[in-house]
Amino acid sequence: MATFLLEVGTEELPASFVSDALHQWQNRIPTELAELALAPEAVRFYGTPRRLAVIFDGLPNRQPDRTEAVKGPSAQAAFKDGQPTRAAEGFAKSRGIEVSALEVRDTDKGAFVFVNQEIPGRPAAEILGELIPQWILGLEGKRFMRWGDGDLRFSRPIRWLVALLDGEVLPVTLESGSTRCVSDRISHGHRVLHPAPVSLHRAQDYVEALRNAYVEIDPAARRLLIQHQVEETAKKLGGVPMISPALLDEVTNLVEWPTAVAGKFDPEFLELPPEVVIIEMESHQRYFPLRQAAEGLTLMPVFITIANGDPSKDGIIAEGNARVIRARLSDGKFFFDADRAQPLDAFVAKLETVTFEERLGSMAAKVKRIGTVADHLCDQLNLGAQPRQHIRRAAYLCKADLVTQMVGEFPELQGVMGQKYALHSGEPEAVATAIAEHYLPKGAQDSLPRTLVGQVVGIADRLDTLVGIFSTGQIPTGSSDPFALRRAANAVLNIIWAAALPLNLTRLLDTVVQDFAQDAALAVNAPEALQTQLHDFFLQRVQTLLQDELGIDYDLVNAVISARALHDPLDVKGRALFLQEMRRSGRMDKVYETVNRATRLAAQGTLDTQVLDPEGVIAAAALEAKSETELFAALKTLVPQTQAAQASRDYDQLVAGLEQVAPVVSGFFDGPDSVLVMAADPAVRQNRLNLLGLLRNHALVLGDFGAIVKG
Repeated sequence: MATFLLEVGTEELPASFVSDALHQWQNRIPTELAELALAPEAVRFYGTPRRLAVIFDGLPNRQPDRTEAVKGPSAQAAFKDGQPTRAAEGFAKSRGIEVSALEVRDTDKGAFVFVNQEIPGRPAAEILGELIPQWILGLEGKRFMRWGDGDLRFSRPIRWLVALLDGEVLPVTLESGSTRCVSDRISHGHRVLHPAPVSLHRAQDYVEALRNAYVEIDPAARRLLIQHQVEETAKKLGGVPMISPALLDEVTNLVEWPTAVAGKFDPEFLELPPEVVIIEMESHQRYFPLRQAAEGLTLMPVFITIANGDPSKDGIIAEGNARVIRARLSDGKFFFDADRAQPLDAFVAKLETVTFEERLGSMAAKVKRIGTVADHLCDQLNLGAQPRQHIRRAAYLCKADLVTQMVGEFPELQGVMGQKYALHSGEPEAVATAIAEHYLPKGAQDSLPRTLVGQVVGIADRLDTLVGIFSTGQIPTGSSDPFALRRAANAVLNIIWAAALPLNLTRLLDTVVQDFAQDAALAVNAPEALQTQLHDFFLQRVQTLLQDELGIDYDLVNAVISARALHDPLDVKGRALFLQEMRRSGRMDKVYETVNRATRLAAQGTLDTQVLDPEGVIAAAALEAKSETELFAALKTLVPQTQAAQASRDYDQLVAGLEQVAPVVSGFFDGPDSVLVMAADPAVRQNRLNLLGLLRNHALVLGDFGAIVKG
């Protein structure tokens, strides 16, 4: 067993490429080695801004020998009258064996000639020499470059290459025109703190040798070190650091030997909204802001940055960082003051200059449509005059901040600045809050809007986007979803569920589609087909959310998903959760067999699935057996329980009724007075099928038991 090291030394790589490249190697290298019977005991991946590296521990020195069955010509072509033909002789010669060593074996395509050959394993060094250029040049990324006069492309110029098998250099050459990079044992330490080359005697020495040269090669260790330094520095400053995971990941791949450096800025800039100060620090400068307490956004006029230079120069670094952030914050203050020189509604007219989508018009046109959709939502929710007024105003202003100078500089602040400017303009707090909330959730970790106004405007905005983009034919396919329509639909459903909004999503979608169809400027063709596409899309999202986010078993989700599911999204979620709890508690077992058996037989009848009341459906005169009469009576008793469950969405009483009916159904099928459902008399047969159909229909109020798999 051996240890192998590969290090690719480069000019400073983009932070995102370091993590992406290591991820690509993690997905590729172990799999390829395993396929070649060279799987090491462990594989370690390392990376910094100036290098990518991988170490194999316990690497086999060579492949094991193996026996391989080599297929030759068909038996018919290889032998004639029991004698080998030229085809057989040629095949044997090509494999270096006698004709007598050939075997005839049957395959799916007939009899063929085979030979078993011993294939000696190849040395690991030989195979690695072939694979290494593929591993390096097979990496993918954005904005790759060429350098020198060759065609070799990589994220940044490759400056050195280390390939060590234990203590021996493995010869590897990367060529690009006149530029050649040949493997060696020479690595390089920190550019400032250890400019001298680092000679590696053995692959096993790599991590320690680089640390001695002021390079923490392990990204995970570097990340923890940065987090610890930031926290300790913040503690000394009396503040609480704001450590964004995304920023921490980025900074980790921007430095090789991190040193936390504290800096200050003028307290007057704290008059800016904290969100502006934070985004100036994080997005432009990769600084970590500090706040006074763990809760809230009251900032301190200090920051922490991670240096990659000489720690003895920390004071100079801090002064330079302070000058840069002062300039940035001055720009932010200028934008903030300029934007507030006029009321927020003055920006709405400028939305005419911003295109939402070429075929769907400007952002101003979208804002108008959002208001119309919001009105439909208000109608369904039966809202009063006050919330309607706030919703209409919030819908009108919700995109106004897109044309402000601050959001033009920092698009991430859309909605946030709209809220600030709305309050400054004297808008009601409910309107201002909704402007910020209607974008929520922006990401998987974001909270949902908490106010009714924000919820309604957020749903209206997304429904307009969904219907509009679908109307242009740009429907998500596979992993392609450039308008994030899946996320938009998920947000609509999650807002409805979290806020318990009693909305008929089917009717709402159909109404919005009709609005689009009636707008001559939008030229929507085949609105019925568009409605079907949107219904199917939302049903898929319901199914995905129930399974993936709520963890409900797939068959129980299938049991509640139907064409009518969007009529009442709240009910669909409630029934799915109820069925899951039934399964966990064991209640499912008490009714599953009888309901499922009745459902299978009822499919041979003609009773409509919406019928629940036996009156007018069951002919009492055609009830021949006692078990039929008992089932008829039990079904009549079940009607009020089912209707109450439908009205209250409390399905416990429905299941209690099904549990009471279960033994009656068992007697109908298997008791001493059991009956033959498919009787010869058509009237009797139809009566019995209707009895079972009624039981199925009551169960369908909760879910399709035919879709449930017995546990």
